Amino acid sequence: MAHTMSRIPVRPSRKRTALLAAGVLAGAATGTAGVVGAAGTASAASACTVAYQVQNQWSTGFTASVKVTNNGPAVSSWNVKWSYAGNQQVTQGWNAKVTQSGPAVTAANESYNGTLATGGSADFGFNASYSGTNALPTSFTLNGVVCNGGDTPTDPPTTPPTTPPAGNRVDNPYAGAKVYVNPEWSAKAAAEPGGTRVSSQPTGIWLDRIAVVAGTSGSMGLRAHLDEALKQKGSGEMVVQLVVYDLPGRDCSALASNGELGPTEIDKYKTQFIDPIAAILSDAKYAALRIVTTVEIDSLPNLVTNTGGRATATPQCDTMLANGNYVKGVGYALHKLGAIPNVYNYLDAGHHGWIGWDDNFGPSADMFKKAATAEGATPADVHGFITNTANYSALKENNFTIDDSVNGVSVRQSKWVDWNRYVDELSYAQAFRTKLVSVGFDPGIGMLIDTSRNGWGGTARPTGPGAKTSVDTYVEEGRYDRRIHIGNWCNQSGAGLGERPKAAPAAGIDAYVWMKPPGESDGSSTAIPNDEGKGLDRMCDPTYTGNPRNGNHLSGALANAPLSGHWFSAQFQELMKNAYPAL
Repeated sequence: MAHTMSRIPVRPSRKRTALLAAGVLAGAATGTAGVVGAAGTASAASACTVAYQVQNQWSTGFTASVKVTNNGPAVSSWNVKWSYAGNQQVTQGWNAKVTQSGPAVTAANESYNGTLATGGSADFGFNASYSGTNALPTSFTLNGVVCNGGDTPTDPPTTPPTTPPAGNRVDNPYAGAKVYVNPEWSAKAAAEPGGTRVSSQPTGIWLDRIAVVAGTSGSMGLRAHLDEALKQKGSGEMVVQLVVYDLPGRDCSALASNGELGPTEIDKYKTQFIDPIAAILSDAKYAALRIVTTVEIDSLPNLVTNTGGRATATPQCDTMLANGNYVKGVGYALHKLGAIPNVYNYLDAGHHGWIGWDDNFGPSADMFKKAATAEGATPADVHGFITNTANYSALKENNFTIDDSVNGVSVRQSKWVDWNRYVDELSYAQAFRTKLVSVGFDPGIGMLIDTSRNGWGGTARPTGPGAKTSVDTYVEEGRYDRRIHIGNWCNQSGAGLGERPKAAPAAGIDAYVWMKPPGESDGSSTAIPNDEGKGLDRMCDPTYTGNPRNGNHLSGALANAPLSGHWFSAQFQELMKNAYPAL
């Protein structure tokens, strides 16, 4: 499960439950989760129509979506206003600038969705807190004009559904849901001194070989995990996180996570890996679970950065670009898994220290679009993207920004940043989401950020900005990420646990996740014979002096590491010691 590395906005609502029936908008009881509408009938006399829906609700908050339809003359900008009767307070919005003053809420267009033609619609959404009763707004205006024609909301169903109807994905699967705790990882973590502080955290289930789908000796298979997830679910919502990771010629730029399938074995990948996974996930027994799939770590970015005569190119990556089997494999996985109503596909999008350069950013988005239209897939099969999977890039660098300069020299020119456009994962993920939408992905896509190992706390964490004697000093003394080089990716010394998993932590971000289970090695420090297709990558050897992908620096890896995916106690202890926020 090594993560290789090379030179390497606001999320619109993605409402999938129907509110319109024979031209009438459905309402629902207040204070309950599920479909909630404030509504009226669309009519010629109404200059605008607003459909307001609570998509998910829990004891202290809710997620809502709003659709506004302009029935009057075209407008080049818009604002929608309403007021709450209770203590609802908007905490985060997407696809609109949502502000609140007392009970009054205003949602104004973003720069990219201000135009509303006659009959045109715009969708936006938000998270909000409340206590007591979550009463529906009863009146809306569009640019000052009252909407819905003054019609009375229709009577609600007696018992609104607490979960979306079958086949209707929610906008953010993590909102209002528990996330599955892998009992196998949890037991290993709890057995470590101090490990019970984090052993109840949810982590990803890595399907990195054909054999692990059914289960290997002493290890749970996919069905066993899903059965356990149903037990953990109870009466609420439950997310199960899977990593789908066994492409032909896998991880063409590194050896630590080479896979079991050769470069040409695309048919075996389809029929013996993806098809069995899809068959299990399609079982009606698991229809109540929200299944998040992280699709093929590292694959597509390698086709951009490690091919075509670049200094970082490898013959293996050139082969995979030429034969198209990464693109075909990812497309096939997206198509097969995306057809399952309760599966949410998140495609791996590298990280800022890989894709953040100008010559990687756009081409990577184009490559993802190419894969998402291969083998029967469409962009609609992609619910979102995940960044920093199994990597160490800091979530947020607070001591400097990409726009800073020292003595007239831009931070971009520092040795650490090296002309990258981004200095941390959050800014990269939000910007890349916008880029992905621009090349044709659904405006409702959300991002995940793997924060399992990017906390960079402990005694080495800077407490403030660096000295402004030079741009290099300013960045070096201020950066949280203490790797020797941003190209280092294997079992990094000094790394710490990052932000704990949480839903909707920032604009455009569906969740912070621990997709890479802390304590599982990135790769072995020395060659270890095995039947898992995993070799020795010198980037996992602490004595290695590097290659062009890490600027010929020391690897920064911990010594005595086992094979990728195997338990590495020393790494787990290192991560707990340097956790930020601290444990």
